[in-house]
Amino acid sequence: MSVSPATIKDVARVAGVSVATVSRALNGAENVLPDTRQRILDIARDLRYAPSGAARSLITRKTDTVGALLPDLHGEFFSELIRGIDQAARARGLHLLLSSSHDDADEAAAALRAMNGRVDGLIVMSPHADDDFLSRNLPPNLPAVLLNSGVRRPTQRVFAVDNFGGARAMTEHLVAQGRRRIAFLGGPAGNFEARERERGYRAGLPRDAEPWVLAGDFSEEGGQRAAALLLALPPAQRPDAVFAANDIMAIGLLGALLAAGVQVPRDMALAGFDDIPIARYVSPALTTMHVPIAALGSQALDALADSLEAPDTDSAATVMPVTLVVRRSCGVTPT
Repeated sequence: MSVSPATIKDVARVAGVSVATVSRALNGAENVLPDTRQRILDIARDLRYAPSGAARSLITRKTDTVGALLPDLHGEFFSELIRGIDQAARARGLHLLLSSSHDDADEAAAALRAMNGRVDGLIVMSPHADDDFLSRNLPPNLPAVLLNSGVRRPTQRVFAVDNFGGARAMTEHLVAQGRRRIAFLGGPAGNFEARERERGYRAGLPRDAEPWVLAGDFSEEGGQRAAALLLALPPAQRPDAVFAANDIMAIGLLGALLAAGVQVPRDMALAGFDDIPIARYVSPALTTMHVPIAALGSQALDALADSLEAPDTDSAATVMPVTLVVRRSCGVTPT
């Protein structure tokens, strides 16, 4: 025979107080005598009473939940990012609500509207999160932290990695290794990170070098498509190095090149960006720019939690440094 769960009325009846007093005691209100509060807490524990989160949020106007809107939830980059956000949220006693926009502006807008009222604050990573999009879809009273956003007039905290500086350093590294025909495999059109990494690539080329940009989409299949285009060229007309705007495209490119008999790095050097965990395990191991992915998520969550505790926190931009990680795919033996 099933037993109905205890209600707040049951706690009030056993304690001999009003429902309002029980509510105030459970929510930490100061206008409850210490002895009365402890008696109510003991009775609630004995009855295994679980307060309704929805009801409590109506009183406190807090849900103890934060949201994260990401372009995707699939892949090692987002797995690492979510791990960092989740660890920091648990350390703060906060719940995490995840949503993906699937790189679609309408879905991103719908997700922002759906989270309003369900979360105390938001972490937003979206290629569509420019000034106009946020002004139309992000509720002005909802605290938010932006990740890798191209907003020009931020009114929220913004965390970004050094996309431009990292891409320039990678290109200069390939040049220093004697590579002269360096192609760049870009990301989705309109993506802020992809634009910054392409800008860094162009800045790192010698003045007399002609940029060679291939269209990409940050997917493994995008790397495979780029490989098909390069393999269709005579060997003498192919680039001697390809810098992919993220690791997963570089890995797709690597697999297709090796399957076609191209020797990496002898025939073509290869580099990526992000340093996702699998990058060190492919063969040859991938030279890449290390992004502190989990730290990016945890620091963004900490900044959001701080803003919830101190709503008048000023907006600020934090650029996280990236580090060149040299592995065998670029033709240099790591030391």
